[in-house]
Amino acid sequence: MRNSITDDDEGKRVVDAGGDEIGRVVEVRHGTAYVDPDPGLTDTVLSKLGWSEADEDSYPLQEEAIETITDDEIRLAEL
Repeated sequence: MRNSITDDDEGKRVVDAGGDEIGRVVEVRHGTAYVDPDPGLTDTVLSKLGWSEADEDSYPLQEEAIETITDDEIRLAEL
């Protein structure tokens, strides 16, 4: 497991420390993941295919907030 963002993380679920989904990575730009907290089905599919871009509804995810990154999700550290 790791805690550094790569382009491969685009499309992954983002979950809080308790495992509740809080959004999905819609774009990775210069090592920063941008998370859409309420992706629709179309946004989810596009982000998994790498065809999505961050917009005004997306928020940057700071690496220091990340606990671990697995093949399926990005888990945030407990606040």
